[in-house]
Amino acid sequence: MMMHRRALLRAFPALALLGLLASRARAAESTPIIVAENTPASEPSPEERMRRRFPQPVRVGFLIGLPILDWQDSTIGFVTDVVRTSDGKIQLIMPFGGWFGRGGRPVALPIETVAILARQIAELDLGRDDIAKLPTFDGSGTTPIGRDEIIRIAITRR
Repeated sequence: MMMHRRALLRAFPALALLGLLASRARAAESTPIIVAENTPASEPSPEERMRRRFPQPVRVGFLIGLPILDWQDSTIGFVTDVVRTSDGKIQLIMPFGGWFGRGGRPVALPIETVAILARQIAELDLGRDDIAKLPTFDGSGTTPIGRDEIIRIAITRR
């Protein structure tokens, strides 16, 4: 019995070295994936980005009045309404360009571009310049979502 144990203890380093060499040989055989420098990477759709942000159910009434923050944590507006477009997309309505986020022209932010950040909403995909280029929201082709309805919105942290 003692003889077998000694033989195993002597053979163990050799077996470990053999396993290491075999794994390196298998790694060398695998072909690396080469991506051309000028090939554009496929950009995920806004819906795909939202799905990756773990959307959670939330009551629409809880979103009304929440501040919307940019990447510098500056308030760019407050949610005044939540609507559904004719093709089923959800949009947050906020005034933009006013004094401290109040009194500006209403714009519609797609729900796929924002996420809940504690008791605020963080704008993740559009910058201030992009929001300034959004058309003024006039309400045509949309229906308001009731405050008791449950929708899904992404979550984030910084």
